[in-house]
Amino acid sequence: MYQSHFGLRESPFNITPNPAFFYSGNTRGDILEAMLYAVGQGEGIIKVTGEVGTGKTMLCRMLESRMPPHIDVIYLVNPNLNPLEVQHAIAAELGLPTSGLRADEVQRSLHAELIARHSAGRQVVLLVEEAQAMPLDTLEAIRLLTNLETARSKLLQIVLFGQPELDQHLELSSMRQLKERITHSFQVPPLQADLTGDFLAFRLRAAGNDGPSLFSPAAAKLIAEASEGIVRRINILADKALLAAFADDADMVEAGHARQAIAESPFRRRGSRLNAKAVVIAGAAILICGLLLAAARNL
Repeated sequence: MYQSHFGLRESPFNITPNPAFFYSGNTRGDILEAMLYAVGQGEGIIKVTGEVGTGKTMLCRMLESRMPPHIDVIYLVNPNLNPLEVQHAIAAELGLPTSGLRADEVQRSLHAELIARHSAGRQVVLLVEEAQAMPLDTLEAIRLLTNLETARSKLLQIVLFGQPELDQHLELSSMRQLKERITHSFQVPPLQADLTGDFLAFRLRAAGNDGPSLFSPAAAKLIAEASEGIVRRINILADKALLAAFADDADMVEAGHARQAIAESPFRRRGSRLNAKAVVIAGAAILICGLLLAAARNL
């Protein structure tokens, strides 16, 4: 709705991970480079953890997009699988038939396929998202897959992406063998408050803004405080604040627009004096004003 008003090609604050909007600040670029190095070593398991909304999935997409041509990437996006199902899922990702096969037959088929790819100069990397939601016996089955190897190298590299609960699981005595196989661990931190303005400006430039940032320092500071550095929250608040500024026919997002966005967001800071009625009114006001203004401009 506001894209044309602010001279943007597309929405700058979609929460769907898009590599074109990858922000390398706040150690994210360093983490990506370190992950690429670790994958290149071809040994052990890599673990990436972070709170909900800090950008783990974006890092996963960036890792895939930056992989060298000789690496085949496969995904395990459904963590709620039992050990047999996870083997079938991985085999299916590799294009192998699994219908009617026993677990040992699937494993032999996997091993043969990985050896064939290794012989052809290929490397296979398995990316596992939401690993904290995996049953413990499935995590153990994932570990056992790292036993597939030649005399010199592993046949399957595994990268686990998960919330902090994954680290809690790894502290269990039953998970010590998996923990010992993890050769590289990375923690995705919340965005530092003083980088929020830079993050907003970067996303706006990626969406087509070729002028100064559309967020005043005061608005960026309010968004930083309310979001507590969670990137997904920053994107949601920034989108709502742009809509509020559009409804005001303003050229920049000011503190008042940021307050409107925060007021109608479920994760506004604890201790806020805004009550539920104010939240509903503020949210409705932003949306209705935006729709009316857009309709008026089209007349």
